[in-house]
Amino acid sequence: MVAKGRPVLHGPRSLILARGKRASRNRFYDVEALRNVTLPVLIVVGENDVLVVSIFVNPTQFGQGEDFDSYPRDLQGDLVRLEGVGADVVFAPRAESIYPKRYRTFVEVAEITEWLCGASRPGHFRGVATVVAKLFNLMKPHRAYFGQKDYQQTVVVRRLVADLNFDLTIVVLPTVREPDGLAMSSRNARLTPDQRRVAPVLYRSLRRSEEQIKGGERNATIILEGMREMIEADPLAQIDYLALCDPDTLKAVDRIEGPTLAAVAVRFGHTRLIDNILIAAP
Repeated sequence: MVAKGRPVLHGPRSLILARGKRASRNRFYDVEALRNVTLPVLIVVGENDVLVVSIFVNPTQFGQGEDFDSYPRDLQGDLVRLEGVGADVVFAPRAESIYPKRYRTFVEVAEITEWLCGASRPGHFRGVATVVAKLFNLMKPHRAYFGQKDYQQTVVVRRLVADLNFDLTIVVLPTVREPDGLAMSSRNARLTPDQRRVAPVLYRSLRRSEEQIKGGERNATIILEGMREMIEADPLAQIDYLALCDPDTLKAVDRIEGPTLAAVAVRFGHTRLIDNILIAAP
């Protein structure tokens, strides 16, 4: 399949063949775009010789009863949005080509996957680490790009790269937001009009935590309580977690003594949204 001159590859063998044809370029870079990384952040062509965009809804990172079957998929729309970005190749593999019959190997990153989204979605990061390791092995990139919205994922991937000696650099790009502050996400399309109206409260609660810290508040419990009150003011928003964490270990902090990650996960009906901001040291 080719979209306006851009090859769209659907299996590992076709990707390897394409890489071989481009060997004279000497470098091969990757944008790892697992659907929840918003397409506008992929404009990174200037620092790369070859840009590969992967589009794959990974079944192994969805648990039983989660929204894998209903997760928004729009390959043709994604290809249209990629026009003008400058991607050399789009890798959109079929699930059976990534996980063939009798597949039995998985990658797990310990400890940092046990809280935040890891506590709410057991096995999620096992699936993330596995598919990212496979994509890195297939693409052999020098750089891989992830969005900050999935901050815990970036920490997990950096640990994976360090522990397994992958020869590449992880680049974390800023969260792309709607004008009202809502972090862009494929799942936003599943919100009802009323839920969409309320959803920017995630970002407002994060900004409130930042304002409190800048104003001198150091007690994490007080800051989290302020966030909770703001979110729970609307019954459509059901909190999954609120957290103030060390940005490197992701462990919760009791007092704000240095750089802090403020993170939130909220459900609107069957749709779960996450967001976060990094707050500089007070």
